[in-house]
Amino acid sequence: MIAMFIIRLPNGNLLAPESAVAPERVVLGDAMVEIGPADPEYARLAPQAVSAREMERRRRQWREGDEALRREFERFADEHPDADDAEH
Repeated sequence: MIAMFIIRLPNGNLLAPESAVAPERVVLGDAMVEIGPADPEYARLAPQAVSAREMERRRRQWREGDEALRREFERFADEHPDADDAEH
């Protein structure tokens, strides 16, 4: 499952995830929609919202973490060149 965040825009509106689901409960697509204070979901979603700046900070941390994990994997692969043969 992918975490989706609610972003508070500079104008006070929220950018919130929304999914289109078929009757068979199959997700057809995901999108981010902008909602304002008049939207019935605004009051429920607003406490969870993060600023665009905070969202970018989190993305940067995730990318840095991904890079560290990639380096660790490459180090392991170099030290264990036959590790992928264990399945065969």
